[in-house]
Amino acid sequence: MSDKKTNPTLYVVGAGPGDPELITVKAYKVLQQADVVLYDNLANKELLNLTREDCEKVYVGKHPYGSYTPQETIHELIKEKAQTKGVIVRLKGGDPFIFGRGFEEILFAREHGINTQYIPGITSMQASGFEDIPLTHRAVSEGIWVLTGTKKDGSLSDDLRLAMQSNATVVIYMGMKKAAEIAYTYIEAGNGHIPAAIIQHASLPHRKSAIGVVKDLPEMIQTNGLTHPAIIMIGWVIAVAQGEARS
Repeated sequence: MSDKKTNPTLYVVGAGPGDPELITVKAYKVLQQADVVLYDNLANKELLNLTREDCEKVYVGKHPYGSYTPQETIHELIKEKAQTKGVIVRLKGGDPFIFGRGFEEILFAREHGINTQYIPGITSMQASGFEDIPLTHRAVSEGIWVLTGTKKDGSLSDDLRLAMQSNATVVIYMGMKKAAEIAYTYIEAGNGHIPAAIIQHASLPHRKSAIGVVKDLPEMIQTNGLTHPAIIMIGWVIAVAQGEARS
């Protein structure tokens, strides 16, 4: 234990898209070694059962557009727990380096002399396959644009206008409150007819989804009772399973 305290390590770990069986073997092993787990709202709580009985579990989650643990508080907890306990697992939904602020936490830890390791996780857009929606498909989509629906200043990313000029699949995280603006952006460019999907809790038994066209995003959300956490996907790959040709 004393060695762990004098040589603390922070593991920034991806918890995957929800299904606890979709974490990596490496993440599984590290959770069993953890002295402290700082876990997010989107990390499946069943993963905490993998830890030792004496492992301290601290919730540091952020509810979309609701209550949240300030990032500064999380940083201070990382420093405090690393210095007093040793092996810290920062368990984050999806992949920590995709809109997860995981690298900020790694940089903070390094600045305070804490060893760091990153363990990737399956990000939620990869779980679109459970809805028969591939991210790419030969002769249909040759790339992926992954965007945040809400930037730090609360605005929609300008990259959306660039993304829709290509045939790439567009995936928007944290975009539910911007659905009307996203739809209008496509309509304004004459692209309102492009297929779109919204997937909530993508890898869990209670997942919900809707498929339509991008101009109808707000109606799709309302009609199907969709909410956070969800991803918005736009592109012709959505039509592949339905056998529809690109028009």
